[in-house]
This record gives sequence, structure tokens and C-alpha cells, in this order.
Amino acid sequence: MDENRKKVIVNELLYWKKSRMLPDRYCDYLLALYTEGSQPKEIKKHKSVMGLYLANLIFLLLIPISALLIYFTELSIILQTAILFLFIFTCIFFVFYFFRKAKLMHIPIISAALNLLMGSVALVSEVYRENQKALYAALVINCVLWLFAGLKLKFQYLWISGALGCFLIVISIFV
Repeated sequence: MDENRKKVIVNELLYWKKSRMLPDRYCDYLLALYTEGSQPKEIKKHKSVMGLYLANLIFLLLIPISALLIYFTELSIILQTAILFLFIFTCIFFVFYFFRKAKLMHIPIISAALNLLMGSVALVSEVYRENQKALYAALVINCVLWLFAGLKLKFQYLWISGALGCFLIVISIFV
């Protein structure tokens, strides 16, 4: 086969693999077939994987930053809520972004869930200082969100956390 034609086919297969038009094993097989066993260097694979890991590290760091923001600063509750809303929105945006690119969306989901929990507890505790029922309602809403998200996305850690949280809240109310 002509060398230019092989290059075109190999580049097209690399593009299909990158954009997930075909499963990886099919692309690997066809690449091995057309390159006669010598796999070509995949473009930007190392950089994209490192970028995903760096983004996940940033999402993990959002959790302690949120805790510091809520419990150890003198910012007003409105500013704290706005910043936490920005963190949560960013996490949810990247969940959808990672869903298209790779299966590394668990860290942003966990970060968004914990930030939402901390933010809602801080907001309800500040607004309804003496009302324990409002705090329990906010906790139950968070747990139900986790439960439904876990069932919808088929993530076992989310629905177990939601169910266990609801169970513990019910126990703490009646004890």
C-alpha cells in the first residue's frame, strides 16, 4: 500500500480513537494492522491524562477550601453562599465535561455533593439558628439528592451515602 495512503488511514484511526467513534480495541487492532505492528505515537495522550489528574486534584482541594471558607472566615453568609455556588457550578460543569472526555467524573461529583452539603448546612444554620427542623430538612434534601443521583447515574457510593444519611437522620430524630 502507498505510504501516503497509510498515513492518512493511520491519522484517521487516531482521530476516531481520540473522539471515541470506535471502541479502543478496534482502533488498536486496525492501527496494528495498518502500521504492521509498530504502533504510532498517540498525540497529546500524556498531556490530556495529566490535565485530567490535575483537574481532579483541584476538585479535591475545593473541599477543604470550602470548609475553611465556611468555618474559619468572617465573610458574610451571602458571600460565602455565592462562592460555594460558584464551586458547585464549576464541579457540575466539569462532571458533564469529563463525561464526554473520560470516565473520571467521580471526583467532581463528590466535591459538588460535599460542597452542597456544607453550604446548605451553613446557610440553614445561619438563617434558622433556633430551628432544628430546618436543619434536618436540609440534610434530608441533600441525602435524597445523593440517593437519586446515585440511582440515576448508577454510582453505588452515592446511593449508599444517601440511604445511610437518611437512615441516620431518622434515627437521630427519634432518639
